[in-house]
Amino acid sequence: MNHIFNWAARLGLGIAWLGALPGARAEETSLEVLERIAFGSCASQDQPQPIWDAIGKARPQVFLAAGDNIYGDTTDMALLKEKYAQLGAKPGFQALRQRCPVLATWDDHDYGVNDGGAGYSRKVESQQVMLDFYEVAADSPRRQRPGVYESWRYGPAGRRVQIILLDLRYFRSPAAKDTRSAEEKARLNVVGWYVPSKDPKAEVLGAAQWAWLEAQLRLPAELRLIVSSSQVVAGEKGMESWGCFPGERRRLYEVIGRSGAQGVVFLSGDVHFSEISRTEEGPYPLYDFTSSGLTNTSSVWAAAVNPHRVSPVAYAQPTFGFLKIDWSEPAPGVTLEARGLGGEVAFSRKIALSELRRP
Repeated sequence: MNHIFNWAARLGLGIAWLGALPGARAEETSLEVLERIAFGSCASQDQPQPIWDAIGKARPQVFLAAGDNIYGDTTDMALLKEKYAQLGAKPGFQALRQRCPVLATWDDHDYGVNDGGAGYSRKVESQQVMLDFYEVAADSPRRQRPGVYESWRYGPAGRRVQIILLDLRYFRSPAAKDTRSAEEKARLNVVGWYVPSKDPKAEVLGAAQWAWLEAQLRLPAELRLIVSSSQVVAGEKGMESWGCFPGERRRLYEVIGRSGAQGVVFLSGDVHFSEISRTEEGPYPLYDFTSSGLTNTSSVWAAAVNPHRVSPVAYAQPTFGFLKIDWSEPAPGVTLEARGLGGEVAFSRKIALSELRRP
């Protein structure tokens, strides 16, 4: 919240004025124009994390922690706190928190159980541990409602960026197991453990989060970054993804279309490599920029099938995602970059905002 308080002070505005913005709370709305956003996922607290130095040199205005921000995997909340404390003690992470807001959702490992969903026994307690670590305000709705989803809006009309963090764990149904042999999966270049669910009642977000998401998408914004801890577009690898829940993925695309939301780009993590995927199944072309991982990578998983990939490679080295938004051009756009340990660009793609709307 400090960035919003500082912004208000510079303009001579009070927090009460900020809170008066339609449908907004003081902690979620700012007129700061965003041009540089970093994000990442999959950071083992037990490993060195030199990538924070490269992230800091990129001078992000916001960092989005997209899940597996630690590897907790426990029902012991004291141990979970210790593992968060290990992350909090990393000098590079400390420097980043001083530089810019860190807005976080979770995936399975920081949630508390590998591939976990609604059945995790300590999800209520884990939510509070997570929110405590990220210093979420006591009066935040995230403290009062199940799930860690939340949204923010930055910028004045014409240059508004909406950041939506989804919670894909708290309400999620079990994924359907893949019973094919290892030989058959290898022949198909499938590396995961799941197949698309045929259960019409299987869910990802839960009723309350779905209603909230559609309401958020109806708010005005030129660019919307929807942070999903699992991949949205790519689902053929057999790993956890929205592709494991095809009915829910169709619903996601339909909600984007029905709400009239323009400018949607998905940001995802989880898979231990980075890529950009694209689909025509939505109301306009939908891009999914996956950045994974800050420490954990897998060249084997990166080699798996993805017919939706539009990046030149699937990059399986430590990486973070970086978004550069150019509002000054006659046709504003956003450039998606996968950056490595030295800040080098592994691949990039520029998208005109005009592409992210109905024809």
